[in-house]
Amino acid sequence: MVQGTSSGVGKSLIVAALCRHFKRMGLTVAPFKSQNMSLNSAVSIEGGEMARSQYVQSIACEEIPSVKMNPILLKPETNGSQIIVLGKPYGYSGAKDYMKSKKAELLSLSVDALRALMNTHDLVVIEGAGSPAEINIKDRDIVNMKIAQSVNAPVILVADIERGGAFAQITGTIELLEEDEKKFVKGYIFNKFMGDKSLLEDYPERLARKYNIEFFGTMPYIKHKIPEEDSMIDWNKDGEGDLSVDLIHLPHISNFDDFDPLLWNTRVHFIENGKLDGDIVVIPGTKMTIEDLEWLKERGLDSEIKSAAKRGSYVVGICGGYQMIGEEISDGQRRVEGMNLVPVKTEFVEEKRISNLKGHEKFTGNDIEIEGYEVHHGISRYTSSISPFAVVENVNGKNSNYEDGYVKGKIFGTYFHGLFRNFDFTQEFLNMVRREKGLEERKIITSSLTEEIDRFTDLFESNIDVKSIEKLI
Repeated sequence: MVQGTSSGVGKSLIVAALCRHFKRMGLTVAPFKSQNMSLNSAVSIEGGEMARSQYVQSIACEEIPSVKMNPILLKPETNGSQIIVLGKPYGYSGAKDYMKSKKAELLSLSVDALRALMNTHDLVVIEGAGSPAEINIKDRDIVNMKIAQSVNAPVILVADIERGGAFAQITGTIELLEEDEKKFVKGYIFNKFMGDKSLLEDYPERLARKYNIEFFGTMPYIKHKIPEEDSMIDWNKDGEGDLSVDLIHLPHISNFDDFDPLLWNTRVHFIENGKLDGDIVVIPGTKMTIEDLEWLKERGLDSEIKSAAKRGSYVVGICGGYQMIGEEISDGQRRVEGMNLVPVKTEFVEEKRISNLKGHEKFTGNDIEIEGYEVHHGISRYTSSISPFAVVENVNGKNSNYEDGYVKGKIFGTYFHGLFRNFDFTQEFLNMVRREKGLEERKIITSSLTEEIDRFTDLFESNIDVKSIEKLI
């Protein structure tokens, strides 16, 4: 099990590297995290919703992503979270209510899912959440030491040395653990180091000896293109390229890794206020569509988006963004006017659509094959002539045939999350814009997830004492 000294220390990628390392050894490996809190989700083989980090880790294991790898997913909302259990909506809860009333039930469910993975794999690599030393909530923590204790898993601590105070992170974490918890900690890793490792001298080993554990090494900081659970985006930094993209930074933006390929290939500006002048305007997905639409209107960004469309900018709406550019959104209690850019009305229903999708797009005129996934409550219906963005031909591995999204000139909306990771489509789309502007066409920068995982794992294996870690199993 990999636990962190705080959130954001890089546990997810360390787990992915360990998964890949043990897979290279010929073992069957699965990742596991009992509970995750994230708006960045993926769709499992069962057609259920799971955290993006366990999805990526399953690819590192060369295993089919399953909701058993992340049995509980919390998706934050304005006054609490939607609780996803084994891929399906379970209910809604405020933080205090959730922490007090459901933990025993969900801990038992999580351990059952973990044991099911253990029964079908040689090894399970478990990820913790936040810190195991949050003493104010430890009695209700079902994602750190209670999981390690339930299956007698040795624990590796990870500290983010880039933040500073890494020695204190390790020391403080161990000191705040109970005596029966400390025995599970077998060693630690410093992560995201930038600079000369010799400056650490022998102090990491000294600290390890103090607690009778091992120092497994220091992982250098590396730029990569692996989707993470939390956003790697610097929202205050613009991208680079010959095309400009205004990406609306919604308060409840979800599945933000949809737009990584745009970050690699265009000048992306993250917009919360002000004028829009991009060649392309993107309204992303959101967990709170109506609330974020009202936020847009309060800031005058709905008018800016409409003006951009009139000037000839391309306007793209993904999932919640697609719903916003339509005529109307209703949820049974509220009926809110959209931006009226496409003739579509959306009604929210109780059942959530969670599917992996394959089909062909109709926007570029080249009928390019695309794949992705959908996660949404809203059902969108055309109010005039049908002009779909895509035809969906396969849903969760089964043949299908229906229209998705809408195209109106340079405006399109779609429920396809992951659209821009279809690199043939993205290259043709960006080159459409370039041709119109009289710019030279370009090949886009692409990324293979498996190649990026291998590159990260190669660096991990060359910097971390993996032989000592192997002895833990």
